[in-house]
Amino acid sequence: MKLGIDGLKLPEAKKRGPLASLEHAKALGLSGIFFSTLLDMSPDLDKGRLRDIRAKADELGLYLEGGLGKINPYCSAESPELRDIGNGDIIAGLTRMIEAGAEIGCCELWVSPGNFKPAYPGRLAVDRFRTDVTWDEQLLAMEKVLRKLAPVARANGVHMNIETHDEITSFEILRLIESVGEECVGVVLDTANMLQRGEHPVFAARRLAPWVRQTHIKDAYIGRAPGGLDFQPRPCGMGIVDFAAILPLLAEVNPQLHLSLEIAQSSDDKRRAANPRQCIQIDDPLWRVGHPDLTGEELEAYFAMLNAYEKRVTAGEIPDWASYESANYGYPSYEHQHYGFAQALGFIEQSASHIRNICAEKGIVLTR
Repeated sequence: MKLGIDGLKLPEAKKRGPLASLEHAKALGLSGIFFSTLLDMSPDLDKGRLRDIRAKADELGLYLEGGLGKINPYCSAESPELRDIGNGDIIAGLTRMIEAGAEIGCCELWVSPGNFKPAYPGRLAVDRFRTDVTWDEQLLAMEKVLRKLAPVARANGVHMNIETHDEITSFEILRLIESVGEECVGVVLDTANMLQRGEHPVFAARRLAPWVRQTHIKDAYIGRAPGGLDFQPRPCGMGIVDFAAILPLLAEVNPQLHLSLEIAQSSDDKRRAANPRQCIQIDDPLWRVGHPDLTGEELEAYFAMLNAYEKRVTAGEIPDWASYESANYGYPSYEHQHYGFAQALGFIEQSASHIRNICAEKGIVLTR
């Protein structure tokens, strides 16, 4: 295994560009970059530019991963770059990206089933609870997109890996893999996102492990709050995710898997509103009905995990939401604190240290 980082969240990634970002990752002691899409490497898929990036990664001994983008046609209008690269045709654009990735050896490519809208509270922040189109209709549309892309993916030896994103469940991802084919569809395991769907991270990792081909290694605070539960990204080791249980599951089925840290993005790179709260409306009857696969056993384990974590918060071992904010961690409050370049580097260092320690304890070999 190798420990690297999600390129979208690497501080100053856009400012530095892909080549300098690879050097930055190397300087930080990381072993690779997972660029969200091929367009983040080259907006026009210039072959020479992409080959230069591949050569730089190889020169530095870093892994290089990428992705395609959104596969949910009901939210594709929010990603016009996918239409642009296909001269108006999103399927053509995604096809070009698959072929461009394969040419530089990026055959594990991220895809996402939706977008997160932080301006909306609770369930309306995710496409799952749109009221103009049902989630089942969206899943069927995504399956159709994957089926259209499957022949070119198979021809190029590529897997389109569905992220455990904010709006989709592990059960639904498994059904998409079964329907389209595991020879061209896999999983990007985000270790914290399934918390927003009421799934226990260890249960979900166990379900998905055989098909995990890329990762977002992320931790989160979960705490009771008005309307349900608060979700807040934290450095690995400061949240609720049990990496000591999850990493051995992944290493057992894929010892060459790349572990890509996903950190809270620096406010210098992307300005955000103060205190954007992600509320999980887990007690809302509409929320519960919207998760038919979730079993009583898993919900019981989820709340047991939450209770154990809350005891650590109450004991002062883990800061609560307000304390974390005021201590200049996590998402910024522009009235009081700043989460910039230095703080983002601290987030990376703390997360990397925790993951390395867990791997050492579990006998998982991390190579540079």
